[in-house]
Amino acid sequence: MEEKKTILTYAGLKALEDELENLRVVKRKEVAGKIKEAREQGDLSENAEYDAAKDEQRDIEARIDELEKILKNVEVVVEEEVDLEKINVGCTILVHDDEYDEEIEFKIVGSTEANSLQGKISNESPVGQALIGKKVGDVVDVETPAGNIRYTVLKIERSI
Repeated sequence: MEEKKTILTYAGLKALEDELENLRVVKRKEVAGKIKEAREQGDLSENAEYDAAKDEQRDIEARIDELEKILKNVEVVVEEEVDLEKINVGCTILVHDDEYDEEIEFKIVGSTEANSLQGKISNESPVGQALIGKKVGDVVDVETPAGNIRYTVLKIERSI
């Protein structure tokens, strides 16, 4: 069975590649230094610094493994080729929140680069799934744990 592709924008791909490089080159070396220092202190059975460094090493290696798996099966969205007739990954959209009578801007991105504080919503989130494929003027009802949200799509443009 083929694994599900991870959809990313170029910015998301670059961020993951940079994180992987930092973990491999910088963080591994830092943790190796911490482990070496802790070993030099003697008895490892009651050495909290050694335990903490080993835990950090395990976490770093797990994240490296996770990033490598993501990057092996990635599909990059070429934002210049995004169809601006309908919402898709790589679009920045402006919607009107009918309940609060306010405009909200979202960037639709792949799940690994979503960050609601930056207005980046995943194509796999309830809001993202409801918006994908919609056109300007469409009204979208989104069912969330907090209740129903109604958006009207005002504008679709390429993310820069």
